[in-house]
Amino acid sequence: MADILTTSVSGLLAFQQSLDVTSNNIANSSTPGYSVERANLTPQPGQASAGGYIGSGVRLASITRSYDELLAQQVRGSQASYSSLNTLATQAAQIDNLLSASGSGLTDGLQSFLNAVQSLSTSPTSTASRQALLSQAQGLAQQLNGYDAEIAQYSSNLAQHIQGDVTQINSLASGLASLNNQIARDLAGNGQAPNQLMDQRDQMLDTLSQYVSVSTAAEPNGMLDVYIGSGQALVTGGTAQQLSTLPNTYDASVLQVGLASPGGTSDITSEISGGELGGLLSARTQVLAPAQNALGLISVGLATLVNQAQQAGMDATGAQGQPMFNLGDTVVRAAGTNTGSGTLTVARADVSAMTADDYVLRYSGGSWQLKDTSSGQSIAMSGAGTSASPFLAAGLSIVVGGAPAGGDSFLIQPTAGATAGLSVALTDPSQIAAASLAQTGTSPGNAGTGVISAATITDPSSWVPDTYTVSFTAANSYQVTSSSGTTVAAGSFVAGQPISFQGAQVVVSGAPAAGDSFTVRPSTAADNGDNSNLGALINAFGAANLAGGTTSLSGAANNLITRIGVVTQQAQASATAQQSVNQDAVTARSNVSGVNLDAEAAKMLQFQHAYQAMAQMIQTSSNLFNSLITALRSG
Repeated sequence: MADILTTSVSGLLAFQQSLDVTSNNIANSSTPGYSVERANLTPQPGQASAGGYIGSGVRLASITRSYDELLAQQVRGSQASYSSLNTLATQAAQIDNLLSASGSGLTDGLQSFLNAVQSLSTSPTSTASRQALLSQAQGLAQQLNGYDAEIAQYSSNLAQHIQGDVTQINSLASGLASLNNQIARDLAGNGQAPNQLMDQRDQMLDTLSQYVSVSTAAEPNGMLDVYIGSGQALVTGGTAQQLSTLPNTYDASVLQVGLASPGGTSDITSEISGGELGGLLSARTQVLAPAQNALGLISVGLATLVNQAQQAGMDATGAQGQPMFNLGDTVVRAAGTNTGSGTLTVARADVSAMTADDYVLRYSGGSWQLKDTSSGQSIAMSGAGTSASPFLAAGLSIVVGGAPAGGDSFLIQPTAGATAGLSVALTDPSQIAAASLAQTGTSPGNAGTGVISAATITDPSSWVPDTYTVSFTAANSYQVTSSSGTTVAAGSFVAGQPISFQGAQVVVSGAPAAGDSFTVRPSTAADNGDNSNLGALINAFGAANLAGGTTSLSGAANNLITRIGVVTQQAQASATAQQSVNQDAVTARSNVSGVNLDAEAAKMLQFQHAYQAMAQMIQTSSNLFNSLITALRSG
């Protein structure tokens, strides 16, 4: 039955508990992840009387935490985006700084080598200039080797970071599953939410979002199912799934991310996004692998252009030039899942048609198909894939052998291994081929104004050393004859257009008259003062003869530096913006869940006064009871 004492005692207990909650809030005002709690009071059921229901006091119905799931998800989403972008920016900046360092960057090294070529062209017989060029070649090769080694080291460090992140994610997943079980037990036991455990779970989810993007779904029993990436289940109820690192099917040094399930471990690398792990994977695909391939294309271009020039020229001893640079081979990797005995031999066939992309050659339906891994586009191939008729595509020559099984595949990396194998093959400055293999001359009786250029050997393998005569049977026609009188070329003459024959090429400008002639003869040691072969090399450096004839060697270097710089700047700018978004989201959540000491102080005074009032009511109840007893005794 309701009475003043019972009502007052209920209020005393309720306000004491409210003070306890307020005290706990103040004590945890600086505790990370703590959500401010609220004491929710509710009236006791009233007692019926002739005049109506009389209240019987108050009780503490529940203690709830101030929490907004939408704000929490905004914090985790922005945190995952910031961590990913910041990681990408950090990794990209390392490569950017490596390649674009002032005075020692990639373009500086190439320019120094070209300057040495130009310097030698002004004094082709100078031993000092030849030695300077050879030293620059060695320095450039070492510089490129160093870049490649640094990128390889970054890739190795990145793999270790991926392993570390996977370990951290697994630890957090186990902790979340354990908390799910504890929360479900507590809810089932007394029907009240264990606020401290739920705060711990939310803080653990915040930490998880630093490593990978996170989403959650609540279960009726208080558990949270946790999903990562594009929706892969990491925690289901009280059970945690485990991530693992898997070797790439083509290259064991490249780690993929796997997710264990009852049916086995599946590769979810392409599904991972956000967080540090997502940023590391993005850095590998957007920065490190492309940078190594692009650097390899530059090495291929450098070695090919210089070696072709060497073979088209004569060195200081009168011998045909030998290759200046050695170069790493193409890389071919068989898939670990191959079941057949197929083999692949790949060589670079046409540097002008090559790109910095990798390719996958797959055997399916009794035929081979080539696909670009960057664009996903199929690449048309000519030829039969045999030694006599290799597949030709993307500047590559591909010979297949053995007995491949359906579904077998090979990864082809035309440029990835080129830089590591780059070195200088020449040991003596006299081996530098400054002069052309052929010299030109003008007949003294020419009547026209025709002028012949220096000879360029465009195909050393087709060059037949002999004395050739370029004669004009008419002002608009020519023929080229050998020393034996055999005609080896003839055609209509257009001033300034190349005249090609026997692997050589000359250009006649002006207006030759009918009967005019010019000679092209093999060079001798006495012609070592000629610099025309160096001039051809300088021209080749500036010509668009890489990436399908779209860029020059220096252009390829600038494109690489620009590409990495753009990725770095965009990632840095986006990371800064996302950090601001995250800070705003954290502030918004703190406004709801954080402890406001001023508000808690006001509540403390409110509950304290109410507690004191209830104590006075108990005292009053005691006085009334004593007065009643005294009156009864007096009567």
